[in-house]
Amino acid sequence: MHDDVPLDPFAGDPDDPAAALGDPSEEAAPLSVSEREDVLADLADLEVFRALLEPLGVRGLTVDCGDCGKQHYIDWDLLYGNLRHLLDEGLPRVHEPALSPDPVDYVSWEYARGYVDGVIDSEEGRDTP
Repeated sequence: MHDDVPLDPFAGDPDDPAAALGDPSEEAAPLSVSEREDVLADLADLEVFRALLEPLGVRGLTVDCGDCGKQHYIDWDLLYGNLRHLLDEGLPRVHEPALSPDPVDYVSWEYARGYVDGVIDSEEGRDTP
């Protein structure tokens, strides 16, 4: 659906705060076959979630961050870009939480999956006599 990833706002900036961390791509091991399959499945799920939920006003998903322990509100395009980056580079992107997101506009991955399952179940129920 989307081939563009969000641009790095610090690309080419000599004062990039992440520069002190070094170049993580040098240390990245490629994803295992299983990990690649998981990311590809997540990308496919994300496409379905967005197709069904965005027309209802859902702007993206909430993700519990293991690094900082907080809940992040991530828009559809950024989620897609992050998963593509993980698939292509083998590492997740450094992230920052959204500035003052409205939690009403976001749902959890589990909610989105349950919503899709409900839609599929209701469609299958219409097909049977």
